[in-house]
Amino acid sequence: MTTFQSENPEDLWKWMTAWEEKTGGSLLAIPHNGNLSNGKMFALSTFEGNPLTREWAETRARWEPMYEITQIKGDGETHPSLSPSDEFANFEKWDEANLAGVPKQPGMLEHEYARQALAQGLKLEAELGVNPFKFGFVSGTDAHTGLATAEEDNFFGKHTGVEPSPHRWEHDVIKTPQVNIKGWQMAASGYTGVWATENTREAIWDALKRKEAYSTTGPRMIVRFFGGWDFAPADAQTRMPADAGYAKGVPMGGDLRTAPAGTSPSFLVAAMKDPLSGNLDRIQIIKAWVDPSGKLQEKVYDVAWSDGRKTGADGKLPPVGNTVDVANATWTNTIGTPEMITVWKDPDFDPKLRAVYYARVIEIPTPRWTAYDQKRFGIKMADTVPMTVQERACTSPIWYTP
Repeated sequence: MTTFQSENPEDLWKWMTAWEEKTGGSLLAIPHNGNLSNGKMFALSTFEGNPLTREWAETRARWEPMYEITQIKGDGETHPSLSPSDEFANFEKWDEANLAGVPKQPGMLEHEYARQALAQGLKLEAELGVNPFKFGFVSGTDAHTGLATAEEDNFFGKHTGVEPSPHRWEHDVIKTPQVNIKGWQMAASGYTGVWATENTREAIWDALKRKEAYSTTGPRMIVRFFGGWDFAPADAQTRMPADAGYAKGVPMGGDLRTAPAGTSPSFLVAAMKDPLSGNLDRIQIIKAWVDPSGKLQEKVYDVAWSDGRKTGADGKLPPVGNTVDVANATWTNTIGTPEMITVWKDPDFDPKLRAVYYARVIEIPTPRWTAYDQKRFGIKMADTVPMTVQERACTSPIWYTP
């Protein structure tokens, strides 16, 4: 099944149904990062412009349990204009154009990014009885090279035309009379971490189907995320957080049902750095919900952080610092920490409202691939080209449904 036969995802779902019936095999579909989808990825109508139905929502949720939130053509978690209070929202953005190179139109962005789709899914669930946007997070490179090279210091680009060279940073990736996206805007991203019961195709498929997986922008950090009703601080004082996680709650991708009286959901979250990458700056939990008036809401909570920093009067943590030596494309792990683990309880919980939570782990600043290229080839890029990056991982969400 290809787009030459149909661009309508409903036709793909029908083909998948027929394939499973014919072969006895199992399929799932993972949509590409929708940040250039012309507002179609999470549109509130079908491909043909018809109203959404419960059957449509059930079918999409069945066949698309995972969603790619980052890759070479930028990051699709959220956007600064959609999450203005999120200081880490402006990460590897390709927001000048759609896939055809046409400048963005008003109203497109809110239907292209994952965080807003998660919130919109809660609203659709209340209307349709099923959440069509109940997906976990994965990532890929979208590279056409056959190489798994998403690290900043080993980035081979999307295709052979943008392999390492002194000039790839200024290569025209998209060029129209209105828009010009350059090679330096490619992101060295991303990978998927999967919590499978064993290293087999079947077990990995099962983990993706149940959404027990997470996205990283390149580092191979280890991240755990569990939700429940009675996690205690002592559960974070262990080398095996999964023991308490599975015993007391559900893992990333799971569901919390009606809250016990007088309780709020608690979350056990743990992260360990990639041995070859930067230390960790902080762990955040992102919450999205629909308020009683039907308005979509979100909030970012810092739940663990390094270096003994204190929040300011605005409730924000000061930056972790920056040890990057751009000229030599190096850094030191003298700030940050190798690992973090904590238990956090939602202080703003309303048991009557649907909500969705996921964890985001932020690294300290490290050299971006552009800094490595600049050093490697002895060139000087334009001052507008970023030379540092704060890599991150995002877990699949956990949903609360009254």
